[in-house]
Amino acid sequence: MKKLLSLLSESYHEFRHVSTITTCAMFGAMSIYLGSFASIRVTPYLKIGFGALPNELVDYLFGPVVGCFFGGAMDLLKYFIKPEGGFIPGLTFNAMLAAFIYGLFLYKRPLSLRRMLAAKFTVALLCNIILGTYWLMPVTGNAYLAMLPTRAIKNLIQWPVDSCLFFFVAQLLERAHVFRIIRSHGTGRG
Repeated sequence: MKKLLSLLSESYHEFRHVSTITTCAMFGAMSIYLGSFASIRVTPYLKIGFGALPNELVDYLFGPVVGCFFGGAMDLLKYFIKPEGGFIPGLTFNAMLAAFIYGLFLYKRPLSLRRMLAAKFTVALLCNIILGTYWLMPVTGNAYLAMLPTRAIKNLIQWPVDSCLFFFVAQLLERAHVFRIIRSHGTGRG
């Protein structure tokens, strides 16, 4: 429990650094672009895209607390910039919960595909399949069990693909010393 509280405290203290805010703004702009223009809408409530990748990088760099706020803010910004359907507060909660989970799995831990697969599976199952389907029921008018198979199949197919994509992009950025530069500016040693 002490480890968890320490991790949450360290993530919370990331807000002290201007580089955290500027990095979040940069990744936010990328997330909005990728979510709006580099995605494929399969149905009105089923979209495949890469907008989550910058969000996951924020969770990796700054942890569950910063990630949670960032995830909620990005969900709201994306809705206000390009509203599609009605606003669903439950999906904003999902964005915040997913970021929190990614932060718990990834923050201040060595980058590994196994860890990302575990994080992505947890988020896919809890946030996307179970909760996401529940939040969409009243909006779509479909029964929970009617929507569940399509959403489960999409998430289970996308799970390893998204995990590998994050891992390879993060690894590339790590090798290019991008994360080291961001972290050194945050600690004042830049």
